Amino acid sequence: MTIKSDHRPLYLQVIDRIKSDIAKGIFKEKDKLPSEFELAKSLGVSRATLREALRLLEEENVIIRRHGVGTFVNAKPLFTSGIEQLASVSAMIRQGGMEPGTIYLSSSEALPSEEDRNRFQCGEDESVIEIQRVRTANGEPVVYCIDKVPQKLLPADFLSRKEGSIFAAIEESGEIHVSYAVTFIDPIGYHEVASPILECEPETSLLVLKQLHYDDNDQVVLYSKNYFRADKFSFHVVRKRV
Repeated sequence: MTIKSDHRPLYLQVIDRIKSDIAKGIFKEKDKLPSEFELAKSLGVSRATLREALRLLEEENVIIRRHGVGTFVNAKPLFTSGIEQLASVSAMIRQGGMEPGTIYLSSSEALPSEEDRNRFQCGEDESVIEIQRVRTANGEPVVYCIDKVPQKLLPADFLSRKEGSIFAAIEESGEIHVSYAVTFIDPIGYHEVASPILECEPETSLLVLKQLHYDDNDQVVLYSKNYFRADKFSFHVVRKRV
């Protein structure tokens, strides 16, 4: 069962071996791996080498380590998407073969904070609407969404609506077109607000996407902060050589 030595560092070979065993079904999703002592012995490597491999596998979300309990195979994300194109959460969920849904938590209108004024280039007396929602997949909560948009960009009856796309509402008048977004992605651990809302276990990590959506005139028309369950979603980007 030991790995065959080649020119690469041993910890990289260990990573490949564990990934291969997972792909073959030797270790299944949510299975507990053997102890470090047993795994290092079976692979013929030192525990220091094994620990480095496990550290990197945890960074990749391949495994998850629970202090005092053990190391487990992480569940593969159900939904994956590139971030080069503006795709809705609903579209991602449908592509994964599940039915999207929405739970509205709150919607409110308030005067803009200093951060809002800088972000939207709006005046002190121009209201900003905040919408908090949970997006579901087959009824299971998977994304916690916080969206902010200047009130003047939305239909007058928007707050009374209980469904519909914010993008569609912004573009409803025909005067605004959401053209592109700048996205920042941060991985985080347990979040005191988002994790309970998404019914996460304490060790389940989250991916936070902060997006500034711009119109054709390069003005920010929507700010979104979305908490994605990292065990359900993964994101990638295609990079081209220049």
